[in-house]
Amino acid sequence: MKYKNLKGSLILLTAALIWGLAFVAQSSAADKAPSFTINALRSFIGAFALYIFYLITNIKQKKAFFPKEKKDKKTYLLAALICGSCLAVSANLQQFGITALKSANAEAIDARSGFLTALYVILVPILSVFARKKVHLVIWGSVLVAIIGVYLLCFSEGVEKLYLGDALLFLCAISFSVHIMAVDKYVEFTGGIKLSIMQFIVCGILSLILALIFDLKTIDFKAVLSVMPQILYLGIMSSGIAYTLQVIGQKFAEPAVASISMSFESVFAALGGWVILGDGLSTPKLFGCALVFIAIIIAQLPQFFAKNKIQS
Repeated sequence: MKYKNLKGSLILLTAALIWGLAFVAQSSAADKAPSFTINALRSFIGAFALYIFYLITNIKQKKAFFPKEKKDKKTYLLAALICGSCLAVSANLQQFGITALKSANAEAIDARSGFLTALYVILVPILSVFARKKVHLVIWGSVLVAIIGVYLLCFSEGVEKLYLGDALLFLCAISFSVHIMAVDKYVEFTGGIKLSIMQFIVCGILSLILALIFDLKTIDFKAVLSVMPQILYLGIMSSGIAYTLQVIGQKFAEPAVASISMSFESVFAALGGWVILGDGLSTPKLFGCALVFIAIIIAQLPQFFAKNKIQS
C-alpha cells in the first residue's frame, strides 16, 4: 500500500508540476491573446488530446462513446452542459484575473494566481454546507489560516495594492469549487475521461462564442500565433496529459494523499514564475503563500485521518 501511495504521489506531483507551469504559460500569453480566445483554443486542443487517449485505451473494448439508452444520453449531455459551463466560467475568470494582474503590473503574478486559485480546496467543503453536509472543525481552522495568508499575499502593502485580478481569481476559486462539486455528481456515471472530453468541448464552444462577440474586432492574429506554443502547452499538457496523469495517479494513491499531492500545483506556480519569469516575492507575500499552502494541507487532514482510522 505504501509503495502504491508513493507511486501515485509521484504521478500526481508530475501532474501538479504541469498545472503549476500552466500559470506561467497563461501569464506569458495574457498580453498577446484575448482571454476568451485562449480558452477556446486550449479547450478544443485539450478535448482532442484526451479523445485520442480515449481511442487508444479503448481499441480492444470498442465501446461506444455515448450510451445507447435515450435516458442515459440525456444524463451525459446534462453532465457535459453543467460541468462545461462551470469550467468555462472558472477558466475565463482565471485568465481575466491573470490578465488584469499583468495589466496592473502586480508582482509575483504566477504565485498570486496559483495560491488564490488553490483556495478551492478549502472552499469545496465549505460550500458543501449548502448540501447539508457537516464540515469538520479543522476545516474552519484552515479557513482562518487561509484568510491570514491571503491578507499577507494581497494586502501586505496596503489595501490600495488589492487588484481587480485578485478579486477575479477569488471568484475563480469559488467557481472551481462549484465545478468540482458538479464533476463529483456526474463522474461516476459518465467516467472521468469522457466527462472531461465533453466538458472541454462545451467550454470551448462557449468561449468561442464569447470570443466571436468580444475578441474578433480587436484580435491580433499574428500575436496569437506568437503564443501558440503556450496555448498548445495549456491544451495538450495541462488539459490532456496532466488530467490523464491525475486519473492514473488516483488509482494508486489514497484520496487524502492524492489531494495533498495535487495541492502542490500552487507551489509549482510560484516556483515557475520565479525561475522562468523572474517574479520574486517579498517576505510578507512569501509568508502569505506559505500560510495558504499550510491551510490547503490542513484542509486535507480530516479526510486523511478518517481514511487511516478505517484502515486500522
